[in-house]
Amino acid sequence: MTLPALLSWNDIHARLPEIFPEGSANREHSVWEIAAKTIFVMLYAGAVEGAERWIRPDQVTRMTDEQATQAGDDARAAWAKASIKPSKADVPGRWYAVNTRESIRDDTIRYALIQNGAVIERPGLATTSPAGRYALQGDFAALLAPDLDEATFIAKAAAWREKHLNPGALARIAIVRRGAAGGGAYELVTFPNGETRRMGAGPSADISKAVIEVFAPKFLENPGVITLSESGNKVVARDDELAKAIGLTIPADKSLPDIVLVDLGPQHPLLIFVEVVHTDGPVNDARKTALLQIAEGAGFAPQHVAFVTAYLDRASQTFRKTVSGLAWGSYAWFASEPDNLIIFSGKPHQIEGG
Repeated sequence: MTLPALLSWNDIHARLPEIFPEGSANREHSVWEIAAKTIFVMLYAGAVEGAERWIRPDQVTRMTDEQATQAGDDARAAWAKASIKPSKADVPGRWYAVNTRESIRDDTIRYALIQNGAVIERPGLATTSPAGRYALQGDFAALLAPDLDEATFIAKAAAWREKHLNPGALARIAIVRRGAAGGGAYELVTFPNGETRRMGAGPSADISKAVIEVFAPKFLENPGVITLSESGNKVVARDDELAKAIGLTIPADKSLPDIVLVDLGPQHPLLIFVEVVHTDGPVNDARKTALLQIAEGAGFAPQHVAFVTAYLDRASQTFRKTVSGLAWGSYAWFASEPDNLIIFSGKPHQIEGG
């Protein structure tokens, strides 16, 4: 039988970040070494859509560096046939321990590669069947052709994403890429009242712009911007009249967060302190305490104050680095998933379905 041309797992690993850019669902498990080796084994065994060949996760654990170099069709076919048979014999030099097959199945295949459209599952196969059930999606496998030059590969990867990723995934990738690029000399931010302000371009400005233009009108009834600052505490906008109207005294020191919003919709205005996090500086317990003192000094009881840490993306290293320090009783919001909030409830909260 003729098997697909074989790309080394290292070269597959190098291509995955372009296929699954920042913002892709479960990107970490879509681009890591285990994903590259899992995809390599599927190619090695000829498990590609339409070929009616499939692999099991434990076959990934049985691959070795020595076997991977045997690229002839006969050697590959023989290994595919032998590796799917039950065996308790040790495999010298195996890529992964036997007990990692569940992690490969769940973390890498089910919740990353299948979710992102790179892998398909064999239809009609019983859950308890020992037969192989996973193969590469056909157009995705074509992205791994060894003879693709870089420009062609990048173009084909973009076309694959447009065709196979859902609109929400594509929108998330676009938002994250725009934030990472931070192009232009400045960002033009439009306030809820229609006024505009300029901010120096960059990832933090992109997040700030999203907070004011997307988060505020989506989650607040009648939003207003009291202060907007840039890195280095440079004040971009300061509305003393609005602050005075709600009884808020804005301190002249550097204790204010990046953005102070107000919701004038409730009977008692709601004050929202927002920290924009591109690298560091979330609303942790110490920060929350300091901001509460400012609010209480202006006559805002804790129940009329909210705290939000705004990020570009939930899959970012920045969020993973800071999430353990976020204060209870605060929120996390992501520009790449604007319709959702993470609530760090500081009290028992009724669990809801759906």
